[in-house]
Amino acid sequence: MTLRWQNIGFDSTEPRPIARWWADFLGWRITSEDEDEIVLEPPEGTPEDGLSPDMIFTRVPETKTVKNRIHLDLRPDDQAAEVARAESMGATRVDVGQGDEVTWVVMADPDGNEFCILRAFNAEELAEIAKD
Repeated sequence: MTLRWQNIGFDSTEPRPIARWWADFLGWRITSEDEDEIVLEPPEGTPEDGLSPDMIFTRVPETKTVKNRIHLDLRPDDQAAEVARAESMGATRVDVGQGDEVTWVVMADPDGNEFCILRAFNAEELAEIAKD
């Protein structure tokens, strides 16, 4: 059997504004949209296009009440700049018990969905990635 990861889903009482928030934050495009479901995909022609899973935002009647059981980890070029940009767009830092010693920042989007902004790779790590 062959499986391909197609998308990651987000439930929301108002999917349109949170989908647009993520589209703006990631620089992704909305490829399908109606009142109850919005789909985001990477920019057309980028290395992620057709490779990265889509994001789908679906209307549900209930609001988020507890910590997510799954979340996105995002790897930036500049962690501090991306944290500041996320905050300027309405994201907040959240404490999910991660402690002070971690190298990532836990945040929540305006709908309360947690995500992490990881530290940037250092030059040595980038060189190792480039070899693969």
